[in-house]
Amino acid sequence: MRLAILDSGHGFGAKVLFAIIRAVSRQPTPEVVKLIMYRPDFFGAHMKAVTHEAMRGPSAWSVGDRELMAAFVSKINACEFCVKTHSAVSARAYRDQAKVSAALSDPDTAAIEEPLRATLGLLGKLTRENAVSADDMRAALAAGASRQQIEDALAVCFAFNTMNRLADAFGFFVPGPEAFEAGAKFLLARGYR
Repeated sequence: MRLAILDSGHGFGAKVLFAIIRAVSRQPTPEVVKLIMYRPDFFGAHMKAVTHEAMRGPSAWSVGDRELMAAFVSKINACEFCVKTHSAVSARAYRDQAKVSAALSDPDTAAIEEPLRATLGLLGKLTRENAVSADDMRAALAAGASRQQIEDALAVCFAFNTMNRLADAFGFFVPGPEAFEAGAKFLLARGYR
């Protein structure tokens, strides 16, 4: 269900920012920016901080790995907007679209490292079933993921399970590939602040 408030419920400052985004990128203002900027004191500022820490904070996972995790969780949740957004960022970070496509298609056969493969399996189960077991954690550890890497991956999973549901609930518009490429450049340069 599309809420009109995301199109018209912003203050003057946000509207100016949206105009600047449109002028600089030559793309529509991303729906996620409209959501984050609507009542930032209630949700947006907090979610930006959580997401930035999960996606760009210190971690043994690369930016490409974490963006792939975000795209993978989003694929399981069938959130087209987030899959396209984070696939584009991951492909740009890795400089390898084929790697991202293969991992999203079938992580078990994709040419990715074992710790990442096992961690994607863990995130997939958590996203589908809303639970994981001690055995699932042990399998990721046995594949070479560290405890900290698992914790970092769970933070990515939390952020994108949340955003996927919001994107779908608010009916985020899915733009063309040019917009996702422009967004990928921005997210790689600035992160989620």
